[in-house]
Amino acid sequence: MTRRLAVLIAALALFAFFAGAAAFAQDPAPAGEPPPAPAETSKSLLDVYNEGGFMMHILLACSIGMIACIAYCFVRISPGKMMPKGQHESLVRYMKKQEVTDAYQLCLDQPNTYANVVSAALLKVNFERDLANKLSMEQAALDALDQEETKQMLWVNYLNVFATIAPMIGLLGTVWGMIEAFDVLAHKQGDPGEIAGGIGTAMSTTAGGLIVGIPSMFFYFFFRNRLMAITADIQRNATFLLDIVSGEVKLGD
Repeated sequence: MTRRLAVLIAALALFAFFAGAAAFAQDPAPAGEPPPAPAETSKSLLDVYNEGGFMMHILLACSIGMIACIAYCFVRISPGKMMPKGQHESLVRYMKKQEVTDAYQLCLDQPNTYANVVSAALLKVNFERDLANKLSMEQAALDALDQEETKQMLWVNYLNVFATIAPMIGLLGTVWGMIEAFDVLAHKQGDPGEIAGGIGTAMSTTAGGLIVGIPSMFFYFFFRNRLMAITADIQRNATFLLDIVSGEVKLGD
């Protein structure tokens, strides 16, 4: 379901990209004359894409990378993937009976972010020390959680990269198109057709950069906040397990 949603978002983004570019590419009708028929002035999406110049190829690559990151984050950054509810309940039962070996084996059999954090803490269990060596367990759990969060944030940060560079690429295309337009104005007696071509390049790349950058920025903050919330839940549940195995929390049968 999440993959279908990602594909739908990508399709909408690309449609908006080309639709916006097409709107910029149309020539205005002269004053006092009726607008020409759409069939005579409309351009194909490929024409609009080609009008943007080589910068559009770079923006297309950015949009593909953005879609890939969004799809990955939708699949991987979710409570069901990072911290399955059934696994947590099983670990609570093992901790109540202090069956550390079985709990550790469960984490190895069902690896995920939560399991990796708990398994790192369970390696430090020592019932001969005070509170089953709880301080060492907590430190190991925190270190593992930081590592897991960093691994997931790598993909989220790529969205921030696309949100930053796509508008800059669009701005570069805008400047390049305006340079071409002024060059025509200075050396070719201001041919309106060629000047309009340079301005069309500028407008197309500007729209393309914004259409890639805006959803990238939105999903960057969306997945960053989602990851922070899931990480907080993992830390709370892992601490609860350590309280049980250390004897600080007593649960009834």
